[in-house]
Amino acid sequence: MKDYKELNIWKMGICLVKEVYSVTRQLPESEKFGLVSQMQQSAVSVPSNIAEGYGRNTDKELSRSLDIFSWFFI
Repeated sequence: MKDYKELNIWKMGICLVKEVYSVTRQLPESEKFGLVSQMQQSAVSVPSNIAEGYGRNTDKELSRSLDIFSWFFI
């Protein structure tokens, strides 16, 4: 595999980010620095950590990154 962007789980993570941002735009402004921020940061961490694991250039690190987040999409 040439690029982590070819992984279905990474693509699903990007979809998750888009969905979370869409949903959090609808929440009250009073939640902007609380719940909204936490939800957005959590969503972004999924594809970011997959990319980081891929960038470490070992199958073991990539596998660990994928295992951590694969439960999220079951």
